[in-house]
Amino acid sequence: MTLHTLWKFSRPHTIIGSTVSIVVLFLLQGGSLSDHYFILLTTLVSALGCNVCITGLNQVIDVELDKINKPELPIASGELTISTAKKIVIIAGIIAVGAAAVLHWVLLLLIVVILLLGIAYSVPPIQLKQHHLPAALAITIVRGVLVNIGMALHFSGMLGVSFTIKPVIYPLTIFISAFSLAIAWYKDLPDRAGDAHFGYRTFPLLYSPKTALYLGAGFVMAAYGWCIFWSYTAAEHLLMYSLIVLSVAFLVHLQTVRLNEQKSIRRFYQLFWVFFFATYLSFLWVLL
Repeated sequence: MTLHTLWKFSRPHTIIGSTVSIVVLFLLQGGSLSDHYFILLTTLVSALGCNVCITGLNQVIDVELDKINKPELPIASGELTISTAKKIVIIAGIIAVGAAAVLHWVLLLLIVVILLLGIAYSVPPIQLKQHHLPAALAITIVRGVLVNIGMALHFSGMLGVSFTIKPVIYPLTIFISAFSLAIAWYKDLPDRAGDAHFGYRTFPLLYSPKTALYLGAGFVMAAYGWCIFWSYTAAEHLLMYSLIVLSVAFLVHLQTVRLNEQKSIRRFYQLFWVFFFATYLSFLWVLL
């Protein structure tokens, strides 16, 4: 197994997303990269271990599905054996829980809850991902609520501010929750062939790809609108301007997708994550 194979197995966009979100939340809660680097690094080790465990478990369960939807993934392509993948998943889970236990009970509780939801999402007989509503709720709860509110509480506890969440965390949580809901629908857009073959009741299959695309966009734009309004009332003008630019760019990006072309859909989904990263980073303007 090469490092490149391991990187592909970890699903890089989720690793980058988790890293960006945790660093931004750490800074927003008053963390210092020079004074509190151990807190940040240990939290990242725990969170990224959790990330690899959940995404890896999903691939272990979905080998036959991925051969249709994502044949480039390491297990589906034959680069990685299932036995090796299982070992990686177990080790990543142990690292996630162990690092959290070393640091803080809030982080430990958060990681355990996220791991349990990740297992329920992928593993039969529950397997939430087979049905669009439970799948969307699971993704939204984890990425939107647990990561933002949970990590903010963890950092506030570690930084000695008595579990005080900074006001800016709430509009950020609302935005990421809406964004996560769209992710839950958009990730299924390029996977319709395999999902239909295995009987998964995803949103684009139950309704239509166009409905999934534009309803997700509606939630994202509503979230941008709310955060722009919040930044205006809070006199956070740099944040407001950056959010306006991102919302316009998203609308432009929305017009580029062609739902009858698999390559176009995949490109749209990949770039959609760039807006996820950029929006998180834009909230750092409040620190200036």
